[in-house]
Amino acid sequence: MKKIQKYTFLVMLFVFGAVYLTFGDNWQVYAKPLWQMRSWYQETMAGGEETVSAGDSKEEGFGSISGSDSVSDSDSVSGSDNADDSLQEESQAPATGEGDGTENLTGQGDQNGQSQEPPQLIVSRRPEDVEYRTVEDDYFKDALFIGDSRTVGLYDYGGLEDTATFYASTGLTIYKLLDAEIVTVPGQKEKLTVEEALQQYSFSKIYLMIGINEMGTGTVETFMEKYKEVVNRIQELQPNAIIYLQGIMKVTTERSSQGDYITNEGIEARNTEIEKLADYVKVYYLDVNPLICDETGGMNPDYTFDGVHLKAQYVTIWKDFLKSHAL
Repeated sequence: MKKIQKYTFLVMLFVFGAVYLTFGDNWQVYAKPLWQMRSWYQETMAGGEETVSAGDSKEEGFGSISGSDSVSDSDSVSGSDNADDSLQEESQAPATGEGDGTENLTGQGDQNGQSQEPPQLIVSRRPEDVEYRTVEDDYFKDALFIGDSRTVGLYDYGGLEDTATFYASTGLTIYKLLDAEIVTVPGQKEKLTVEEALQQYSFSKIYLMIGINEMGTGTVETFMEKYKEVVNRIQELQPNAIIYLQGIMKVTTERSSQGDYITNEGIEARNTEIEKLADYVKVYYLDVNPLICDETGGMNPDYTFDGVHLKAQYVTIWKDFLKSHAL
């Protein structure tokens, strides 16, 4: 009777154990020793040579095992969930070696069965690699000019008032540029801010000339911090537009020597930083200063009536420079 009870207990223990391992643990408790035995057998049959297939792990009992079974490196996971996790890990893992899936992405490979490299996207290039062309006034029919009183002068005397669009105002600064209510809408009394207008209208080219009014405010660093912010915002609102960042026009050497906040040294410092924003792919830097300055390095006194702004008859120098630097 004791023997019957003893064997009955062992049979029940075996049955419950098999049920648990099958439906509860998915036999993962034996996965490690089975894997070790399989590896030992493969090494023995292969004369001691170690073989690890793609997806197998050399660490003992961890990682994905090639085939339909999978062993998780965490605690017990139910069969279906464990399989789903394994499939997700395999699909997210980057492929290496042959058959890396590149051909599936491109839709074709070369004659040798190797994947073709995707075309390289030009991130930036050198200014000397840019080939500009000379254009007529109608080139600016889808262009926008943003700036201060100097850009107002281009509007008044450049002959583009009926061709291009101008968001310009005397005294405009980079700090107020986006919020300035200077855009007139036909049939409306209230004006739009520059940012609101950029949200409603699209342009292919945007020319920015600003910075002379900010010379007495902050530092080069604070100016450029706001300048970059404005340029980034313009790019967000006009992603298809080519942006021309124009170097700040210098003043005459006499005006620069007066000892106040406007100096050509300060202008040069800002222009150096503005130029760094150009990638010559979507953002370009243009500097008209070499054409309007004399041997002293300042604006030619004959070209200006106040040492800061171009006379009406010399605005065409600026306009012609832009026409000869078109894309």
